[in-house]
Amino acid sequence: MANYTAADIKALREKTGAGMMDVKKALDEADGDAEKATEIIRVKGLKGVAKREGRAASDGLVAIEVVSDDAGETGVMVELNSETDFVAKNQVFVTLSEKVLAAAVASGAADVESLLAAPVDDTTVGGLIDETAATLGEKLVLRRVARVSGEKVASYLHRTAKDLPPQVGVLVATDAAGAEVARDVAMHIAAYSPQYLTREDVPADVVESERRIAEETSRNEGKPEAALPKIIEGRMNGFFKESVLLDQAFARDPKTTVGKVVEGSGGKVTAFARFRVGA
Repeated sequence: MANYTAADIKALREKTGAGMMDVKKALDEADGDAEKATEIIRVKGLKGVAKREGRAASDGLVAIEVVSDDAGETGVMVELNSETDFVAKNQVFVTLSEKVLAAAVASGAADVESLLAAPVDDTTVGGLIDETAATLGEKLVLRRVARVSGEKVASYLHRTAKDLPPQVGVLVATDAAGAEVARDVAMHIAAYSPQYLTREDVPADVVESERRIAEETSRNEGKPEAALPKIIEGRMNGFFKESVLLDQAFARDPKTTVGKVVEGSGGKVTAFARFRVGA
């Protein structure tokens, strides 16, 4: 019988995140040698990486770091996905996310492909993710990375459940004056999920499509021809109020807009990014 204790099993499970039976089998094969058992778990797990490629990874976490630079501040945000919330809250997965985020900050990577190729722990981010996926026995995916720069950058992380890591993350760039309300704006963005900062940021083809839909809907409803322009503009305004940050009713005071709140601070919002795990 292999020379190991229940405490050894517990320690190896915590270290690798592997299941009870997998840990016991590895310790049996390694004759109780924890280091060798860890290697066995990783090797067996790596063989299963390809088999997991078709599986969905819709859980996970969002991680953020804001650093000072020559332009002022830059916020870096990553979304790392797992298949289950059990793995999402595992310390091995959380530690992986911290390393991926640190690599994103250090490398300056602004897209997934660049970040996967970035160096970390004598390998690459992509290599480390594959190794950790092998250990945890789940498909792990680096889904998104965002960089937001400005004079000031505020961040906000939201947990959808107390026992899970943050699943919603927001970065908001402002000028110095706008920093006064940036945190409130970030919390608003987390809740209301705007797609654009200003009306001018909405792509022309999107505006054209929404206008066409508004017109067709109005005609199908039998609205009078003479009233169509006003009705269409009203529906377009509704679209902007739903999709554009500065046009949205402010979460903490729906009687005003985010734009007016920012104006009241004497500042301005220059950029933002929002991630929600799996969305």
